[in-house]
Amino acid sequence: MSAGPYAGIGLALLAATAYNTGLVVEKRALGAMPAIDLRRVPRVIANLLSSPAWLAGFGLMLTGLACQVIVLTFAPVSVVQPVLASGVALVLVLARVVLRERLGRTESWCVAAMAVSVVLLAVSATGAGASAVGHHASADAVVAVMFPSVLIGLLVATSPLRAASRRHRAPVTGISYGIGTGLLYGVASLAIKGMSGILADHHTAAGLAIGVLSSPYLYVVAGCLGVAMLLFQAALQSCRASIVVPVSNIVGSGYFLIAGTWLFHEHLPTAPAS
Repeated sequence: MSAGPYAGIGLALLAATAYNTGLVVEKRALGAMPAIDLRRVPRVIANLLSSPAWLAGFGLMLTGLACQVIVLTFAPVSVVQPVLASGVALVLVLARVVLRERLGRTESWCVAAMAVSVVLLAVSATGAGASAVGHHASADAVVAVMFPSVLIGLLVATSPLRAASRRHRAPVTGISYGIGTGLLYGVASLAIKGMSGILADHHTAAGLAIGVLSSPYLYVVAGCLGVAMLLFQAALQSCRASIVVPVSNIVGSGYFLIAGTWLFHEHLPTAPAS
């Protein structure tokens, strides 16, 4: 087997580790900060940017996203995304060790299942049929998929905020936050996948800069990540990371795997020819 799949799995693991470790660092930093009020976004941003611990976590998240862009230039979604999703296991472990959030039996089984899935993915890559890496998608199809996904994600993710104004409300568990932000992060991942095509098409710094700045993908990534990040900080501060992060990760990963392979004309790995 060529080094490509192994390199893709390794870089995807690095991306997942950096990104999810950053989330846990952010969660710990948020515990020492004033309560987040998303009606006062400038104040929220100022509080976040004034926290060195939060900035350290945010830097790790950006490192993970950068690794994700790079790996998607040479590895298909069907290989990269399951590895990125395995970061949930790391979050559950760190939530127990660092944040003192106790793992339930179901969460423990999830850790074991995800660890095994990563190993099986690495092994199966030796015999999987070669999958071409797609870099381009139909603009009409992208809009048709992304636009309603963003609307649904916003509606679901903000539902706990609307419920907060009610006198008799159920405790916020983080599931709505997780589903909504997962959809927003999934859309951002689709846009990152689109940006990976720009990296593949341009081989000079000037061409790359022009291609990125003139692409709508950059602004979709910035918008979705910006909104999702603010909602996610509110979720992390008020809910258990061991619930919010896995739900968001699983929803975003599943969405990206299904929509990404379809939009960019990729295929799931096939069984080796007999």
